[in-house]
Amino acid sequence: MTELNRQQDVQEAVRDAVDSGSDIYLRVKDITLKALTERRLDMENISNVADAVSKGIGEGMGSQGEYSKEAFTQAVSALDDALATAAEASKLAIQEAASKVSDYSQHDFNKAADDIQQLEELFLGTVKKIAKDSNQIIADIVNDFTTHARQSGTAVGQQASIAMDALKGLPRISKDTLISSTVAATSALAEIGSGILSGIAESLRSSQAKK
Repeated sequence: MTELNRQQDVQEAVRDAVDSGSDIYLRVKDITLKALTERRLDMENISNVADAVSKGIGEGMGSQGEYSKEAFTQAVSALDDALATAAEASKLAIQEAASKVSDYSQHDFNKAADDIQQLEELFLGTVKKIAKDSNQIIADIVNDFTTHARQSGTAVGQQASIAMDALKGLPRISKDTLISSTVAATSALAEIGSGILSGIAESLRSSQAKK
């Protein structure tokens, strides 16, 4: 399956979840986490998933009428929390990789940490796009949400902050450390993060099923 087809599948699944008006938060979060775990946990793939989810939200909003604000809030909160989980997984991946410093450089870790810091802006920027192709009512809902989120913070922003504090304790790596190519190292970190995220997602599903 091509990446475009994967994105379309995610978009359609989210649209149907929002359109149904039932269990929107849980369904959108599950769809998002599933999509993230099917790819490497790097910024390109995270961005693709977030974009597909936001498009699905926008398409599903049209049928909600007076419940549009509630449906939107549930859906974007699900995306926010899923990205926060991805930030946590990325942090754990860096910490795990730090125990194998011979395979990575300080640059690799700095790049991975920078990506975590960018996740909140990625989230808000992606959500903001929903307003562009929507009617005025939905555009106002989107704009109110993003304005409030920038002022009060987001789940992914909070998790990114926690991650950065935790990563400050990592030992600095000598510039003389022999490493593989940055591309290979970045790919390896993304693979570790994907595996960790899969474990977290499965744990969340299990705990939800017990409720």
